[in-house]
Amino acid sequence: MKNPWIAIGVVAVVLIGGSVGYSQWSMQQANVGVEVIDHVKGNPDAEVTLLEFSDFECPACAHMASAVNEVMAMYGDNIRFEYRHFPVINRNPQALHAAEAAGQQGKFFEYHDLLFANFEEWTQSPTPTRQLRRFAEELELDIALWQRHMRSSVLRNKIRDDFAAGRELGVTGTPTFFLNGERMNFATFDDFLTQIQAALGVDPEDLFGGGPAIDIDMEALEAEMQAELDTNLDGVEVIGDGVTDIELEI
Repeated sequence: MKNPWIAIGVVAVVLIGGSVGYSQWSMQQANVGVEVIDHVKGNPDAEVTLLEFSDFECPACAHMASAVNEVMAMYGDNIRFEYRHFPVINRNPQALHAAEAAGQQGKFFEYHDLLFANFEEWTQSPTPTRQLRRFAEELELDIALWQRHMRSSVLRNKIRDDFAAGRELGVTGTPTFFLNGERMNFATFDDFLTQIQAALGVDPEDLFGGGPAIDIDMEALEAEMQAELDTNLDGVEVIGDGVTDIELEI
């Protein structure tokens, strides 16, 4: 009788080879049609540029998202706004991939807005993937295509590249803004608006009928973010020096 272990070994090799081959094929399929897209809104040719490094799991970023939307509603014709990923907390990395996949169907900022508008709902959910899919359905995305693109290695690398670009610019936390290439430092939302107005050459009294419509205390936001970190660090990967792999969990 022939050695049965030889037959078992042959079968194992075939199965492993088939599994690797399928995995490679699946990854290739996930990248079909994918384009690396800069997430820009407003006037792409504007002289004033506002760049934000942000994290979908950052409570301060969720608050600032509505503030940025207000500014863009007023001055969007004169500002080039760009969003880049800087995932400080890596608890639900699938949200990054979900937003990027939505971007492949022209709905990045719409998905971005849903993530921040429903921040507590999905970040505190034990099953956030359900909410992420519901957001995609609300935007009437092609769900099969969206799910396939969430597995894209091209988009995963795009997220890593955003993070690396932030590190090169000295970004250590979120949200971090650059106005015309200069890092913004502000203690209140009013400070944030004033710097943007100065870059635009706008009289501060002209904004929102004489004063800011949104009252955001940045010191309070920083305290809130620190409390969130202190409460939720158990089992959470906080990205430190260097680019940490962001694993797809869906």
